Amino acid sequence: MHDVVITGMGVVSPLGVTTDEFERNLFQGRHDIVPLPKERKEGLTVQVDAPVAGFEPESHFSALELRRQDPYTTFGLAAVREAVSQAGVLGEVDPFRLGVYLTSGLGGATTVVNEYETLQRTGPRRVSPMLIPKWTTNILAGMAAIELGAHGPSLAHVSACASSAMSIGEGTRAIRHGYADAMVCGGAEMLGTRLAMAGFQNLRALTPVGDPDRASLPFDRTRAGFVMGEGGAAVVLEREDHARARGARILARITGYGNTTDAFHITAPSDDGAAVDRAIDDALAEAGPTSGTVHINAHGTGTVKNDRVESRAISRAFGPHSPVTSTKSMTGHLMGAAGVLETIASVLTLLRDEVPPTVGTSELDPHIDIDVVLKASRKTKLACAVSLSLGFGGHNACLILEKAT
Repeated sequence: MHDVVITGMGVVSPLGVTTDEFERNLFQGRHDIVPLPKERKEGLTVQVDAPVAGFEPESHFSALELRRQDPYTTFGLAAVREAVSQAGVLGEVDPFRLGVYLTSGLGGATTVVNEYETLQRTGPRRVSPMLIPKWTTNILAGMAAIELGAHGPSLAHVSACASSAMSIGEGTRAIRHGYADAMVCGGAEMLGTRLAMAGFQNLRALTPVGDPDRASLPFDRTRAGFVMGEGGAAVVLEREDHARARGARILARITGYGNTTDAFHITAPSDDGAAVDRAIDDALAEAGPTSGTVHINAHGTGTVKNDRVESRAISRAFGPHSPVTSTKSMTGHLMGAAGVLETIASVLTLLRDEVPPTVGTSELDPHIDIDVVLKASRKTKLACAVSLSLGFGGHNACLILEKAT
């Protein structure tokens, strides 16, 4: 059984389009939630979202490449390039021992909407031959593998909002059990179409609040749903002895992973939280004993039921005094990319011994008994970090990260 470490990270998000920019804004407690443009808001009760700003695709890809990519793939590939560059792993590992686990919740949704409009307007012959390749949820993994020359295992774990967390967990297992020496893991999402927003709105999942400062309020007494985000993120996982042998900088260790299913409802979490408890317990059992302060990066969507179920699970596992953050208060919900972005936030938290705030949240729901860090980041000597991801369909993932030693 091999130990697994993180040697590279890449980010394209509403909170920053590089890892350094994301880190700076995260710990400053800045959010990038903005009003929806008028042309997108028509007919919707949704009034805000969290788009990627300041990202210039043309500086990363040629015009031909961009024509062949859905925006979710563009976000994901840019994040992969940053992560791989930071890790310095290319040329240092057998291509058949380098794998790619990259995913999305819904894949090329923007392409589907655009090409359906073309179909309705001008007929089938004008639909792009790139519709299917741009649409499929596995294509980010396929395109990254082509670019990296990675001939090892390649999968797209699709499990809604837990997708990229599970890609990291399963990538950890691939290395731990000897199937690969390095894995590029993560995900990307772009669901800013009116169709997707209407769907989530009618599920009563999105907040109707129009004030960007009060829209995403995880665990708050007045929370009313989540804010749609977009972007991509990736991490490079590596066998620890392999990373040390080549002198790589080790950012953190992944020591535990739990993966369970509620088997209860297609969208709602089970009230008893038993499967979330089990995912946490399994991850902690794999990680082994630890002493000191544990930080929890919660799934923290800002929906009433999810927050209560998750907070009870956190309290049962870690007590009421472990510092908790919901990154979604700043980035909105990146769906299939949320888990990897929040894993990166957890790594940065460990590197800095500083817990970022849950921005906007000011008065906790009285049914929630956990230590949500509010207003400003908190300096705290940390032993490890826990990242939780919960997805539609009842998917639960828990990752345990520890500092590199």
